[in-house]
Amino acid sequence: MLLDTTTKCRILQTAQRLFARQGYNATTTRDLAAEAGVAEGTLFRHFENKKAILIELATQGWVEILTDLLTELSEMGSYKAVAQVMRRRMMRIRENADMMKVCFMEAQFHPDLRDRIQSEVIAKMSDVAEAFFQTAMDNGIYRPMNPKIVAQVFLGMFAVAGFSHNTIMEPGASIQNMQEMAEGLADIFLNGVLAKD
Repeated sequence: MLLDTTTKCRILQTAQRLFARQGYNATTTRDLAAEAGVAEGTLFRHFENKKAILIELATQGWVEILTDLLTELSEMGSYKAVAQVMRRRMMRIRENADMMKVCFMEAQFHPDLRDRIQSEVIAKMSDVAEAFFQTAMDNGIYRPMNPKIVAQVFLGMFAVAGFSHNTIMEPGASIQNMQEMAEGLADIFLNGVLAKD
């Protein structure tokens, strides 16, 4: 039987909104079906259960993040243009605030979801960033270090900054605040925090 992809997308978009607003556990399949404008049975024709909706939603979200990051890194004009990459990523995070809340918040309560995101997406994201930083080191732009650690620090700074209070997740966050955050992170990442002798 061919399933309607438009309906499936509508269910996922509705789930993203409800999971972000009231949490996965507090959202029933009945709520989800009603909000999506479908019968509860339709929900189960597209997804085995509520957990399957969460897993698909979060996995898709992380794949989007990975794809965006890969595109940014491949188009970066200079290895020092980290602030531009971070600024554009932060804009995308704010645009996808609901999806990010679901990805970050629910993954900590669902080991199977966390494992899937870790193996399918974060590991790939880390590998790509590691290769990027290794090339920068090989070219003498970054000092020789363990590129895996550099990649993890870079991705970690970006992810944590995304959830810092009054930066990008707040509806009223200004472009100026985001730019300042991105440039500050890039400066710390590239130059460290110690005063120069």
